[in-house]
Amino acid sequence: MGDQIEAAKKGAAERAVAEHFSPSFRYVGIGSGTTILYVVDAIKASLEAHLASTQPPEERHPSLDSMIQFVPTGYQSRQVIVQAGLTPIAFDSLPETIKLDVAFDGADEVDDELNCIKGGGACLFQEKLVATKAKKFVCVADYRKNQSRLLTSWPSIPIEVVPIAVYAVLSRLRALGSSSPAVRAGRLAKSGPDQTDQGNFIIDAPFPSPLLTKKDLLEARKKGESWAQVERSGTGRSPEGKWEVEALAREIKSITGVLDVGLFIGENGDDVSQRQARGEKKAYGLEAGQKPVICYFGLQDGNVETKEAEVSDLT
Repeated sequence: MGDQIEAAKKGAAERAVAEHFSPSFRYVGIGSGTTILYVVDAIKASLEAHLASTQPPEERHPSLDSMIQFVPTGYQSRQVIVQAGLTPIAFDSLPETIKLDVAFDGADEVDDELNCIKGGGACLFQEKLVATKAKKFVCVADYRKNQSRLLTSWPSIPIEVVPIAVYAVLSRLRALGSSSPAVRAGRLAKSGPDQTDQGNFIIDAPFPSPLLTKKDLLEARKKGESWAQVERSGTGRSPEGKWEVEALAREIKSITGVLDVGLFIGENGDDVSQRQARGEKKAYGLEAGQKPVICYFGLQDGNVETKEAEVSDLT
């Protein structure tokens, strides 16, 4: 089973890079997790093939380190970039006006509207920084991460929290309906809680599943169900305690002490570009471009399945 999963990740990574990476790019975001190892391998192979086809041997660079700058989402992804002979650049070293040509990253779970749960590797804040800085975020994962609704298979929502605020945040999460939110433990019990690259803690918060989508709200409206009244009132929570994904993300993010929440929601990079071209302001008060424009899922049989967001008009 392990070899089959790794082969699925590799297949998804190779196809995603083939369809969304170009040697002409200037800045590329590189996410975290095991699938990203295969993404970086595919990028390196693409650059090597490009050099071999466009430059005579005597003019080729001895390495790939001067061609494109790669923005990591944490310590692990920076090491992957360096080990591949590529050039990393810190997020805070990017020029203000620069947009990344593309960002590749994985996910813990993806629903039919391409909302994602991320943060299983405790890098959710930097992953969101990079995703929102990119023209497009391309998600790469294996078949286990592809679900119709969030919290179907993945058990909880990762939340990055300032350590001093942990108990206050836990209390607020319980009030929002999380049955047993808990601070993520480190690998060694004696070392204390798991810490992010920012020195913060991660709370894993389970909520009634599954999380609802815009499509669910639209169908409820059409049927005149009581949930539609709840949605229109702005609470985002059904009488049964189930949350709509964007409403829950906004509620958690508003808690004092929360740096960010591992729900990637709202717009994708293409949505942002189209909205800006129309001269419209940011939608929903959310950071722009959190969601992927497309997801690639490696399957057990060696094929790769893609998923693009379903469109639900709630206006």
